[in-house]
Amino acid sequence: MSENAQKAFEIWKSVEGKEEGTGEWMVMTQERINQFADVTEDHQFIHVDPEAAKATPFGTTIAHGFLTLSMLTHLDSTTPRPSDMSRYEGVVMGINYGFEKVRFPSPVKVDSRIRVHSLLAKVELKGNAIQTTRTMTIEIEGGDKPALVADWLTRIVYA
Repeated sequence: MSENAQKAFEIWKSVEGKEEGTGEWMVMTQERINQFADVTEDHQFIHVDPEAAKATPFGTTIAHGFLTLSMLTHLDSTTPRPSDMSRYEGVVMGINYGFEKVRFPSPVKVDSRIRVHSLLAKVELKGNAIQTTRTMTIEIEGGDKPALVADWLTRIVYA
């Protein structure tokens, strides 16, 4: 294990279990939903046909769950970070390592505003990398339940 990784691990461990913050709101537009449907070839009416979707319990179109999940990177990038960024000194790269758990408790209706809230749940040392598990919650403005709750794994590789 490198000296950079060991030093970083101690810094990361000191913030384990802490809230990382809340990002900015973004609007889930029909255009974005349609583009996602085109890319994934998932044109189920509940996503792309506003007239047919009116007859559903939602009363309108909803975003694909995987679209909501895929917005995590952008939504997370709008979250203010702490001013002390010393835990990133010596970083070679960051890697999306996957998810432990993903749930979609509530659909995102078209034109809803969503944002992410992040909690640093777990920090582990993996050789020259730090593996973080962050509990990401995508909130829907005015909603009783979140759109998404996911435990996101990231590996941060040090020199």
